[in-house]
Amino acid sequence: MPQASGSYHHGDLRAACLRAALGLLEEDGSAGLSLRAVARRAGVSATAPYRHYADRDALVSAVAAEGYRELAGNLAAAHPAPTTPDELAAVAVAYVRFALDRPAMFRVMFAEPCDPNSAERVAATAAISEYVQGVVRGAFPGAADPEALATTVWALVHGLAFLYLDGKLDSSTPEAVDAQVRAAVRALFGGAAVTAVAAVTARQGAPRS
Repeated sequence: MPQASGSYHHGDLRAACLRAALGLLEEDGSAGLSLRAVARRAGVSATAPYRHYADRDALVSAVAAEGYRELAGNLAAAHPAPTTPDELAAVAVAYVRFALDRPAMFRVMFAEPCDPNSAERVAATAAISEYVQGVVRGAFPGAADPEALATTVWALVHGLAFLYLDGKLDSSTPEAVDAQVRAAVRALFGGAAVTAVAAVTARQGAPRS
């Protein structure tokens, strides 16, 4: 049963509203996210959520930040510091699986407009970006432009995630997803790609005549 608004202690209302928003997201997708719906779900007055969320964008930003933190945890669990194409592939699989397991959350994180002034969201997205850049520094230590390569890695994996979500790739079984994602990562970053990076590094380090 929903709790009456008076039963919330100071500091609990924001967490209760966020839990309500996450529940609505799982049931109805982002279309069901509104401050009024969150208030009903949390069992508080229609105006109570406005104490912590100025508008729907602020609520969406809080939900997205929660998703980024969860995703970051999943990626680190797959491998905290990948240095080989196979380890990188394991991280890519974790990213795509998150998208498939939490499609509504994933779309809120990347397809819904969010408040750019949300410090919480900015910090959560920065953590993901720093993780990806750390992956590139570990897996390709001699890359000429690690920032550009980090963008390439993220673009590949993120693109795969949306291709699966949009039904363009076979997601009928976890095994099929795993094999396809690993093959894509190896095709771009394994074998010849790694050799090419090493060659570039060797040229950059060679003495100039």
